[in-house]
Amino acid sequence: MKKYMAVITAAAFGSVLLLGVIRAQALQQGISEKILRFHVLANSDSSADQALKLKVRDEVGTYMAEQLSDVSSLEESEEVVINHLSEIEQLAENVIQEEGYDYPVTASLENCMFPEKTYGEYTFPSGYYEALRVVIGEGEGQNWWCVMYPNLCFSGSMYETDEETGEKLSAELTKEEYAAILENGDYEVSFKILKFMNRVLE
Repeated sequence: MKKYMAVITAAAFGSVLLLGVIRAQALQQGISEKILRFHVLANSDSSADQALKLKVRDEVGTYMAEQLSDVSSLEESEEVVINHLSEIEQLAENVIQEEGYDYPVTASLENCMFPEKTYGEYTFPSGYYEALRVVIGEGEGQNWWCVMYPNLCFSGSMYETDEETGEKLSAELTKEEYAAILENGDYEVSFKILKFMNRVLE
């Protein structure tokens, strides 16, 4: 009887975990369908290359914040990015050359795997997101990322979230999705399991 109850309990627990993962996956997908990420990869982990990465980030980020100021959807954001890829590469190349390097640079719109990342009080679950991806040189150094639409990269003071950030996010996401990304939201366990499953599947 005890063995039977143990099997039943394990099955019930497994079902709860599965439902939690399914719910987390659905929320992550819903969130990813409404935001655009920004991803910059440095040539290497040397201090010089990492400093160069941040200069490229600032130049491209400032430029794209202006280009995306009037967009109202992920689709519009993607279109703007695609239409400005050559300008983005040129801006990055200018920074690289001004700093005395000759690294090549590529800019593209890609569906990328992102780890769980917190910006202020908002935590975005790990998973695949559309992103403007800028690769400097070999692209083998530590990378940097943020949310480009709605803009969390240059919101208020640089790279900090504020009241306006919350308003932008709540306008784009459903109530459940918005609650899910709040740092103290009640989806943390499900997202941790989803994060683990994404690592297993990579």
